[in-house]
Amino acid sequence: MVHLYDFTLRELTTWMQEEHGEPAYRARQVFEWLYQKRVTTFDEMTNLPKGLRSKLAETCVLGTATEVTHQQSKVDPTTKFLLGWPDGVTVETVLMQHNYGNSVCVSSQVGCKMGCTFCASTLGGMIRQMRAGEMVEQLLFSQRLLDNQGERVSSVVLMGSGEPMDNYDQVMRFVDIISDAHGLHIGQRHITISTVGLVPGIQRLADEGRAMTLAVSLHAPNDALRSSMMPVNKAYPIAKLMDACHYYNQKTGKRISFEYALVGGKNDSLECAKELADLLRGLPCHVNLIPVNYVPERDVQRTAKKQIYAFWNALQSYGVNATIRREMGHDIAAACGQLRAEHMKERA
Repeated sequence: MVHLYDFTLRELTTWMQEEHGEPAYRARQVFEWLYQKRVTTFDEMTNLPKGLRSKLAETCVLGTATEVTHQQSKVDPTTKFLLGWPDGVTVETVLMQHNYGNSVCVSSQVGCKMGCTFCASTLGGMIRQMRAGEMVEQLLFSQRLLDNQGERVSSVVLMGSGEPMDNYDQVMRFVDIISDAHGLHIGQRHITISTVGLVPGIQRLADEGRAMTLAVSLHAPNDALRSSMMPVNKAYPIAKLMDACHYYNQKTGKRISFEYALVGGKNDSLECAKELADLLRGLPCHVNLIPVNYVPERDVQRTAKKQIYAFWNALQSYGVNATIRREMGHDIAAACGQLRAEHMKERA
């Protein structure tokens, strides 16, 4: 069966012309039904001939994801979905509602093979890649919930389970689908792709000149510390990573967001703050400080609130633009991969 959510509009147009002999405008109609009206059956596509609707129903599916469970925060408007697919895999997606817009965090892989020591996503390793259409389905679960409130998704972050740069082609197809003006029309400037530092992916993104925001998970200011927290640093040490970041900035003119998860007694000293400031000097960027989430399977301690602010103040004094990430959904298995891990335990 053909999964229609896997198609960009251009691909859908080609497929409908070659497989069904339909003109281009029919593909545009189908695309608009999928993303603007968000129908769930072919019968709802009322401006298509009945014969075409029947043929599409025989050869295509509109989605295969089902909701396994979801959690609604009691402290803020955050909803975490655990979605399942017919092959038995599950992934998480999170809707975060702010007074300035609605953001959805999407997973690009089932699990993750990067092995970061403070992250729940890597528990159990990586099972498989997510197809573009499966990422689209994650987004649509949040959009349909927002439809009931008369609102829409305003931004997307590829910061869920998995390493987006390790699934580059499918991730970019997903971006092309959701940013299309005939569909959800989420501008690429409102889409953020996060990476643990896969240098070839950063360089490729720079060369393609996309308008997306790049977020780099740094988490340590030197190789010894970063390698102990993030195995990827052995393949792409900090010097290579920073060269790629400077290349990205020079090619695109865009500043980079650096993610820095504060782990108590590990990377949260004032000495680390000074090293971090020295490392980033001369590069237009922003540092997003993240109080690490507690994960039962990971032996990490949360940095004390006083020390978080001391670290932030130190960065500010060195001229580094930094913010402390606002915590959302901390009462609903907030860490990436944590809800999935809990579900897997229950099934074991």
